[in-house]
Amino acid sequence: MDPKNIQFQNTRSFAKELDDADSLSDFRDQFYFPKLSGKRATYFCGNSLGLQPKNTKQYFDEELSDWAQWGVDGHFNSTRPWFGYHKYFTESLAKIVGAKKTEVVAMNTLTVNLHLLMISFYRPTKTRYKIIMEAGAFPSDMYAMETQAKLAGFNPKSAVIEVKPKKGKHLIDEDDIIKTIEKHKSSVAVVIFGGVNYYTGQLFDMQRITKAAHKVGAKCGFDLAHAVGNVPLELHNWNVDFACWCSYKYLNSGPGGVGGAYVNEKHAKNPKTPRLAGWWGYEEKTRFEMTKGFKPMASAESWQMSNATVFNMAAHRASLDLYDQTSVKALREKSILLTAYAEYLLELVKTENKKLAFEIITPKEHHKRGAQLSMLFSKNGKRVFKHLEKNNIVIDYREPDVLRFAAVPMYNNFQDLYELYACMKGF
Repeated sequence: MDPKNIQFQNTRSFAKELDDADSLSDFRDQFYFPKLSGKRATYFCGNSLGLQPKNTKQYFDEELSDWAQWGVDGHFNSTRPWFGYHKYFTESLAKIVGAKKTEVVAMNTLTVNLHLLMISFYRPTKTRYKIIMEAGAFPSDMYAMETQAKLAGFNPKSAVIEVKPKKGKHLIDEDDIIKTIEKHKSSVAVVIFGGVNYYTGQLFDMQRITKAAHKVGAKCGFDLAHAVGNVPLELHNWNVDFACWCSYKYLNSGPGGVGGAYVNEKHAKNPKTPRLAGWWGYEEKTRFEMTKGFKPMASAESWQMSNATVFNMAAHRASLDLYDQTSVKALREKSILLTAYAEYLLELVKTENKKLAFEIITPKEHHKRGAQLSMLFSKNGKRVFKHLEKNNIVIDYREPDVLRFAAVPMYNNFQDLYELYACMKGF
């Protein structure tokens, strides 16, 4: 359904009508919702930590049982042999991020992967050494770029170039990204952006940014923490060089869940592409010969350092089972409708309750945002957050006075949004 063709109403019955027409509604029953004061919470923090799929415990129990039964032989004899455990994620992840199966791997955690990939793709010279990134990126990304510049012997103040919103604006003008890349065309080594900005929820045009970076001879990568499982991705077709992500937000794989990485096949298949070597990235057929001289696998798997963290990854497989039952396209269609209805209700509640003074700083255009909407309050932001919390609505607060919430299409519904509206109206 196109939101433009729907006459929204601020009633619970209308929200229920939308839920009744939702072809993805059954997924909601596949998740556990937290209980606050004995009552099921209305949960809008999937952009921070996704809910637990109900099949997760089964996967943990199976691995525990196999460990008890097989011991070390579980590496080859268990239900899902641990030796190749990372392979059980390849096909699902490739579909989610729009890549070839040889271009993705589940491993490590987000910032670890970001550093590993930067070591491969940030190869500065005396003249080409700059890193272009978004201002207001998540702190880990800022710290990572700062330390990568330092490790290479450069001053981050001159090596790291941040593209900022225009004065008085909250969003980055994408034309300014392209202009900045062009301005530093002879000195930029890497362009690295978040696919979706964690604070504003702005979705960047990754294809356009990649093309601009390549035009000036730079590599291009993305931190997809807030994009993976949230918005459609076509990393291979966009010719992105590298990307990484976490799995505990929209991919619902548990706190500290295993991260993932993408390396374009032109780099992954090239043994001359520099990478930090570990034994699990070594050519699989002769890995256990334990010989000197690293022979990388001809895939993103060669960026692996160690064998799979099986128990951590069990939760990831449980979640991806659900993604295998639908498509990012279907989830995206529902997400657009959810955020459109949320925006309608939030703009309406401002007129109905004058104590609510906020603006939505997430782009209004559906193609420029994901599931998240961010509200910047000029007053009462913390009090509104506490009010929602008291009424069993889980939302995220960020300084200064920003309330972020995500209507996750896998388990949120339209009646959840009505509950948010009704609670804010009663503030």
